[in-house]
Amino acid sequence: MAKPKNEMARRQTNALTADEAEKLFETVDETGHSNEEVARRERRRRKEKGTGVDIDPLSAEDPSGSNVGKVIAKTAVGFVMVFLVIVVAAQVLFGVVRRSNTADLAHDVTVATVASALRGGVEWGNGFTQFPEDFSVQEADENTGTVEVTVIDTTSSDALECFAGSQVQASAFSVNCLLNPNINTVIYHVNVHMDENGKFKTSQFFGFLKPTGDVTSFITFVWSKTQSSTGVNFNCSITGVDSTLQEELRDQVTTSFTPVAILNDLTGSTAESDSSTNSSDSSNSGSGTGTK
Repeated sequence: MAKPKNEMARRQTNALTADEAEKLFETVDETGHSNEEVARRERRRRKEKGTGVDIDPLSAEDPSGSNVGKVIAKTAVGFVMVFLVIVVAAQVLFGVVRRSNTADLAHDVTVATVASALRGGVEWGNGFTQFPEDFSVQEADENTGTVEVTVIDTTSSDALECFAGSQVQASAFSVNCLLNPNINTVIYHVNVHMDENGKFKTSQFFGFLKPTGDVTSFITFVWSKTQSSTGVNFNCSITGVDSTLQEELRDQVTTSFTPVAILNDLTGSTAESDSSTNSSDSSNSGSGTGTK
């Protein structure tokens, strides 16, 4: 009787061996209860139907065998790559089409090519300059060496905005024309829509609603080219601006916040100029009195 007690005591104090643990759990069913007969039937069923799966808790694999996550990730990456390829291809195609449809005014200036350039735009610097949708071509002849066009600005809201945008457009268009050896003069007229109060009328609803009313001449840029032994000179003159618009542009360009005005206030140049003028006027007045 002493030997069984010692054996029982040893088993209670020592951990189970692998064989002992396996033998012990063979009597446990799926619910965790000790039922050797039920556990035997369940093991036999799992063995026959293949439902038993060895699960590694440290593995990244789905224990159910599903690969939905991988499929979703691959689909998302594939969609992004295809989208980027489409965007890059569209940009390249748009650039090629745009350049192929742009008239080469440096080699051929006609009414058709000038109209095509105004409709599709011209390359200017590192960018591309577009022109107003409403335009007309009065003259484009390499025999006379003159190009004359008129555009109607419907996007500028005031005189300064129209002047700044039109100057860039006129420069891009005129220089492209003057690169043609047979063209010496480019006249670029800019017209606008104005209401009865002299305010600019612009397009509405993303440009779909055009302004109505009378069309008024705003400004004209005249570019000319002269050649000499030292090189080629481009000259630009601005005409057609009435006194009212000149005063409006002057007020918008030269404000109290311009650097010249600020420096004059800090250095007192204006006061010194005024005192010099007053001194000069006083001396002139005194000399005039003496002459009398």
